[in-house]
Amino acid sequence: MKKYAYIGCLGFIAVITTEFGVIGILPQLAEHYQISIDKAGYLLSAFALIIAMTGPFMTLLTSGFDRKKLMLAAIAVFLVTGVVSSFSPPFWLLMLVRILPAFLQPVYIATALSVAVSKADKKHENQLMGIVFSGVAIAMVTTVPFATWVASMYTFEYSFIIQTIVSIIALAAIYLSLPSMPVKEKKSYGSQLKILTQPIFITSTAMNFFMITAWFSTYSYFADYLNKAKGMDGTMISYMLFLFGIVGVFANWIAGKMLSKSIPKTTAFFLSGTLIMPVLLYISSDHLISNMICIVIWGFMYSPSFLNASTYMISSVPGSMEFANSLATSFGNLGVTLGTTLGGWMIVSQGVVYNPWIGFVFGLLAFLMMIMRTVLERREKIMLPCQQ
Repeated sequence: MKKYAYIGCLGFIAVITTEFGVIGILPQLAEHYQISIDKAGYLLSAFALIIAMTGPFMTLLTSGFDRKKLMLAAIAVFLVTGVVSSFSPPFWLLMLVRILPAFLQPVYIATALSVAVSKADKKHENQLMGIVFSGVAIAMVTTVPFATWVASMYTFEYSFIIQTIVSIIALAAIYLSLPSMPVKEKKSYGSQLKILTQPIFITSTAMNFFMITAWFSTYSYFADYLNKAKGMDGTMISYMLFLFGIVGVFANWIAGKMLSKSIPKTTAFFLSGTLIMPVLLYISSDHLISNMICIVIWGFMYSPSFLNASTYMISSVPGSMEFANSLATSFGNLGVTLGTTLGGWMIVSQGVVYNPWIGFVFGLLAFLMMIMRTVLERREKIMLPCQQ
């Protein structure tokens, strides 16, 4: 049912605005708190690390709760984070309130996806999941660049106010539009944990981890990269984020259609961006038109990454959608953590201009995992008739 998917998408916009909204204001935060840019990056990497460490466990623990109440609880915590952050608290407190919603982010995503496909035909599931995940791209085209622009015009605190407003809207939409959704049949922990022993699922998880690491080694420092490597000011960076997001909305729609036809080919197509972008960004130098073209391609290839990663992982264990998706979210955010950490290290040691080449290396590793999964699947098909 598309209505549920669009509500899930709206909540996702609130989630992404809070998680990635700091990307555009990291230089301002570093200046305000008198810390280095890599330390400011902890606001993103610590958030992602908590998700990676607790996501699957939180999803298992909450799997028997009413889905509407779970979605409301998750967005309510994001709302509190926005409110406290807007008062520019001490850095340790800002870090703390940034970490709190991370515990419920995977729960929200897994629940929103489950609600979106709860009354849908199997053939429409990927498209409905695409609608939910389009919240990532919509946030990139609306709330994230707008918050960055407002911060460039005034102060970074206004960016957190935007995050708060988006959370309020999402909270109201979920409360008013979704019916109560109690879980009628809760799966046992053992049946869900069983997927962790399946080699095909393990290689799919590794692919997710390497792919997200590849993208976020540069994207986490989008503002810093465009400023220092391409010579753009804060206002131009907000425009580039806007352009990035517009393309991303279209890319998610295209990816949803493509995934319905072939999950591996679609994933491989968008993953190829991790190998293409370092070359394009290098040859574009500081030429504005060339860089705009690069950002269009970057936004198109990057934006469906979480949708592709989740769908690719779920396709290996279709009977455990919610738990598999929570693992996809966790390992994806572990990739965010590693990518942000490596990107920060590269900035300090060599310079931000080299960050895209980290993505090139991890993109190759992700392709290797896809090849390994293909080999395992073929071997399984060969062995199955023998076992029968």
